[in-house]
Amino acid sequence: MSAVGGGPTIGRAFLGVKDTAAYLGISPRTLYVWRHRRQGPPSFRMGAHGRVTYRLDALDAWIREQEQADSRSNPALNPVSAAPQRRVSYTATA
Repeated sequence: MSAVGGGPTIGRAFLGVKDTAAYLGISPRTLYVWRHRRQGPPSFRMGAHGRVTYRLDALDAWIREQEQADSRSNPALNPVSAAPQRRVSYTATA
């Protein structure tokens, strides 16, 4: 059974490129570029034709990692909230 709006099928553990792109809200082309550059969510080839496949739980984990790595989502990484650093004084020698 397909989700409303042509999204990924509910109850599946694996998604193809088109469904993964829709799930992430990006184009399939972007997903292919990320895969080529070894960026983006983890993927693997599966099946007789070696189709690129993504695990749904790995996608969710990758999304959480992206949120934690973004200073706008993770206050601990926000440079504005960091304690100011003291400059080390030095004397110039001739």
